[in-house]
Amino acid sequence: MLNGGKPASGRILVVRLGALGDIVHTLPAVASLKHSLPGGSVTWVIEPHWAPLIEENPFVDRVVLLRRDTPSGLLASWRDLRATRYDFAVDFQGLLKSALVASAARPKRLFGFHQSQVRERAAALFYSDKTVSRSTHVVDKNLDLASAAGASNLVRTFPLPPGRPESDLPDGDFVLASPLAGWRAKQWPLDHYRTLAGLLRRELSVPLVLDGPASVQPLLEQIAGVIPHTSTLAGLIYATRRAAAVVGVDSGPLHIAAALGKPGIAIYGPTDPARNGPYGDSICVLRSASAATRYKRGTSIDESMARITPHEVFEGLRSVLGNRYRSADALS
Repeated sequence: MLNGGKPASGRILVVRLGALGDIVHTLPAVASLKHSLPGGSVTWVIEPHWAPLIEENPFVDRVVLLRRDTPSGLLASWRDLRATRYDFAVDFQGLLKSALVASAARPKRLFGFHQSQVRERAAALFYSDKTVSRSTHVVDKNLDLASAAGASNLVRTFPLPPGRPESDLPDGDFVLASPLAGWRAKQWPLDHYRTLAGLLRRELSVPLVLDGPASVQPLLEQIAGVIPHTSTLAGLIYATRRAAAVVGVDSGPLHIAAALGKPGIAIYGPTDPARNGPYGDSICVLRSASAATRYKRGTSIDESMARITPHEVFEGLRSVLGNRYRSADALS
């Protein structure tokens, strides 16, 4: 089992139940485990809603869906989880529920972050091996945990599925934005998207597509000048691949775009882009100099988000797109 104090190849259990951005941020760590331990078999435990994110993942051999909506579903998940004995498990989530899931699988060793670095300190009580990460960004923190579990060859790859078309998109180029976030404080005012759409059409002849789940279609349709696009995760991934550029806030769709290397603009306010920002260098971050970092789930848009103007975002888009487009003024 052990080689120099670290697990050798074997049966590996990965626990990251949700959510969108967090799963994207875990993809390189899981790929690193499989790449470093090629004889190993990787099983990922995930909630059904997020499972499309790891479809066709070449670094995942088996998926266990954690169904918690009914007692029978939970029992079936428990049986599926315990059908294999794991040499070690890695809990990338750091919550009590994720630690309980990993522990229920009866791994010989269970890796997780130190209690000082998890959201719920009680989770660390279940870990046989606790890791302290000195990295700043969540992707790198997860890579540190994978390294502690035996990943000697770190690969910063994001093997997302191809997605599929689900509703109409423009035939040509477009800018894609996903205006919603897990909590309202991180959102950009919806009126700003209307103004941005006008700038893009007038100056660059490029439409702005706003994406969201079907439940928010009436809201998207109220924003003049944009093209509403409703989708599931598969449709979002496809639309992101199609987009010429993206505009995002601190939410899962932005992290999908960063993982795909899309150019674009990220608008940040109360959350720290050094920790939770778009990974890589394809997306430029705009953040007010007066923004204060706080992770409190507010019910209103943070003032620092509203201070980022549509004109700033437009100029940022024009810059990241480079010479691909020329403004109407330049052509006249």
